[in-house]
Amino acid sequence: MQHSLFRFFLLGTLFFSLSLVAGPSQSRPFTVHELLAMERIGAPQASPDGQQIVFSIRKTNLEKNKGEYDLYLVDINGNSFKRLTTHPSIDTSPCWSMDGQWIYFLSARSEFMQVWRIRPDGGEAERVTSLDLDINDYTVVPSGKGLLLSIDVFPGKSIQETSEVLQAHENSKATGKLYNQALFRHWDVWADGRFAHLFYLDFETMTPVDLMSDMQANAPTKPWGGMEEIAFTPDEQSVIFTAKDVGDQSAWSTNYDLFKVPLDGTQAPECLTATNKAWDTQPTFSPDGKTLAYLAMARPGFEADQYHIMLRDWQTGTARELGSTWDRSPSAIFWSPDGKILFAVAENLGQLALFAIDVKSEKVTPVIEQGTIRSPVFAGERIVFGLDHLKSPVELYSIRPDGKDRQQITHVNDELVKQIAWGEPEQFTFKGWNNETVYGYVVKPANFDPAKEYPVAFLIHGGPQGSFGNDFHYRWNPQAYAGAGYAAVMIDFHGSTGYGQAFTDAIRENWGSRPFEDLQKGLAAALVKYPWLDGDKVGALGASYGGYMINWIAGNWPDRFKCLVNHDGNFDIRMAYYDTEELWFPEWEHGGTPWERSEVYELHNPVNHVDKWKTPMLVVHGELDYRVPVTQGIGAFNALQRKDIPSQFLCFPDENHWVLKPHNSILWHNTVIGWLDKWLK
Repeated sequence: MQHSLFRFFLLGTLFFSLSLVAGPSQSRPFTVHELLAMERIGAPQASPDGQQIVFSIRKTNLEKNKGEYDLYLVDINGNSFKRLTTHPSIDTSPCWSMDGQWIYFLSARSEFMQVWRIRPDGGEAERVTSLDLDINDYTVVPSGKGLLLSIDVFPGKSIQETSEVLQAHENSKATGKLYNQALFRHWDVWADGRFAHLFYLDFETMTPVDLMSDMQANAPTKPWGGMEEIAFTPDEQSVIFTAKDVGDQSAWSTNYDLFKVPLDGTQAPECLTATNKAWDTQPTFSPDGKTLAYLAMARPGFEADQYHIMLRDWQTGTARELGSTWDRSPSAIFWSPDGKILFAVAENLGQLALFAIDVKSEKVTPVIEQGTIRSPVFAGERIVFGLDHLKSPVELYSIRPDGKDRQQITHVNDELVKQIAWGEPEQFTFKGWNNETVYGYVVKPANFDPAKEYPVAFLIHGGPQGSFGNDFHYRWNPQAYAGAGYAAVMIDFHGSTGYGQAFTDAIRENWGSRPFEDLQKGLAAALVKYPWLDGDKVGALGASYGGYMINWIAGNWPDRFKCLVNHDGNFDIRMAYYDTEELWFPEWEHGGTPWERSEVYELHNPVNHVDKWKTPMLVVHGELDYRVPVTQGIGAFNALQRKDIPSQFLCFPDENHWVLKPHNSILWHNTVIGWLDKWLK
């Protein structure tokens, strides 16, 4: 097996190199090499006058096996596109000064990640901070008098003291770590006692002030939070931030709150949302400073509850919900310049759409309904945003607030997109569990011929509160299967997001029943609707919850598929509770702990059905995956081997719940598609 995997790797790398040398040619099927060649546009930032947009672009460097980041600048009308930075180190996270004279950014040009700045018209970058620790994230204070920094420190210790403690640990010959509470490892890192604290750095004193003092909490939150979780008060004397300060309950609590703290650090942070024991986040003030909008969940312990938009009168402290009858869960909100409209990004029927909500009437109006919206911001009188879909990676666009006059600003990937024979996507519906409407997508094979029959790659999304929607995915992209001659079929089963909260809630305590029924009925519906699908040649693939479902299918639908691919999926969900890190997740999904609800854990546990396994399976796992530890993959593979079922185990010692490194991505795609080819072609 090792020799075959290495051969896949060498051939893939050679093909990618030759394709880059060959230059533009006739349209060709999409592969992992085109995926890696796409340039990834970061979040746009508009200049104060709204005339220029700065953003980062990530390019894949195969030789260095990593992504490289630089800053780019373009006019709002798409002209004067230029590269601002060329340094070989990472340059990312641009932010304008309030007068528009500087663009600040994070760079790894020195020993530690620090803040630098550069003029919009180019020239040499200047270093702004010189601290002895990495800066995780930052923003410019609205007054322009300083920076707000996020830095990992030991609570109660300064940056310098934290640096000295880390150096002492590095010099110590003892390597053991003693923990007193759970969540001692998270996502792909082990805790070392540090937390991300907010520091105010005044440009006059250049002395960072810790605003979170002894708090054992992160701001922004980890691992996914950003500066959208932070807002400055209208008088610019304080900052509002999101944090989870729950002590030893951190592993099973989702009680994130909003805190207020003065920039001078003279007072301890004050909790503004103590009455809500669920998630509060993303504070943003109205232009007149009278109203604080933020997102809030209602049910403690549930990370996929619906976000409700709350409007808090800043003077009185009273709050009301905006759009209470709107059954969607916003992932981002921002104000119109006049404060009359609150814009919201929310999943909707397989899209990530943009909506306008009238603050007075609460009327909700779609602005952009198709595709996936990324990082929208106002630039003057227009909204600038990233947009991607199943046939294109992110490009920047602008649009009027009423949804009219959409204009494309960047064309970074246009030439490469034109060279690809894309598989055409089509959305369909069918009646699933409880006779309710369920949505799915079919992506036709590249160079589709309706007179032929095609094997099927049946993709199952993770989450489970997620979606295989109209977006350009860098790990599970259906075009990779379409380019290899497969039709990709994807079902947004009960539990998926974007179809109303009741639809999402339906999966609770029903991991192996309602979604499973949707998958069965969805595949059957697709085979009837699209006669060119070869129902005798179908392989099922999934990651995370999708990987769990592959293990469930192996014992409960053993005669349907020719082969299976299980990436980072739970094999024994009872044991998965004990070896994961975020305990709130299984406790919500299965209605409690295993000792409280053992019958629920065992009812839909794949390990209880191994006796019926017989379908060939490829198991993939990352050793740095602490959400679904590698022993779950090893357990599934051991069962397959002991039962003499054709199987392979692809293990990545340097990857987490995802496969991120470019050459590992090549190996992953070649191995997975090679496995499908072996059993379906």
